[in-house]
Amino acid sequence: ILRSWKEPPMVFLTTKMMQRSAVFVTFGGLVTSLFTTFLPFWKTMNSDLNEVENWFSGLWHTCLYTEEVGIQCKAYESIMGLPMDLQISRVLMSLSISTGVLAMMTAFPALEGVDMCVRQPATKRHFLILSGVLSWVSGISTLAPVSIVAYTTVVEFWDQGFPDVMPRWEYGEAMFSGWFGGLALVTGGTLFFVAVCMGDFDLRPPSVPNSPRLHHQRSHPYMKTEVL
Repeated sequence: ILRSWKEPPMVFLTTKMMQRSAVFVTFGGLVTSLFTTFLPFWKTMNSDLNEVENWFSGLWHTCLYTEEVGIQCKAYESIMGLPMDLQISRVLMSLSISTGVLAMMTAFPALEGVDMCVRQPATKRHFLILSGVLSWVSGISTLAPVSIVAYTTVVEFWDQGFPDVMPRWEYGEAMFSGWFGGLALVTGGTLFFVAVCMGDFDLRPPSVPNSPRLHHQRSHPYMKTEVL
């Protein structure tokens, strides 16, 4: 008796791999956002009158770089004296870091292979959804302040009220790292939701291809007649 059978397709992307990818991308975005928060290179300024001095501005302090002394940083004296964009950026970046850490903490017990909530698959699923939401909040909280500071920098750079000889602030390296970290956090949150959908697809009941009645009818031989 010959039986037709088909080999199961090789799956390269499993739910476990998707979960690990989401954690890896989210962790990378969190670390990048953490460095961006404390880097003083959000804005940079170089005067044409004194080319040996470079000014750098961040959320927490300003720095001056000279060839003779090197880099010297000084914290802001008053929070209320800061521009409104920096005050908002401080709050949002702090929110981004806290929600990113919570996303990593809630994702750990929900991973496959971790001996936590093993008999509670619904709890693991809820943890993954919560991790995705927190990652999205963390990513948006990183993208928003960086975009706000970028907008104010562009507006001040092209302001016609300032004299032409007066130096203007320009983009620093931390701006681009902030955009990268925010996009990584949003991508990691999306991957968490994709892992949830893949897990729901794996847990669905198997479908019966043919009913016993149809299988019984198809098993009978038939005769072929020709009409002359």
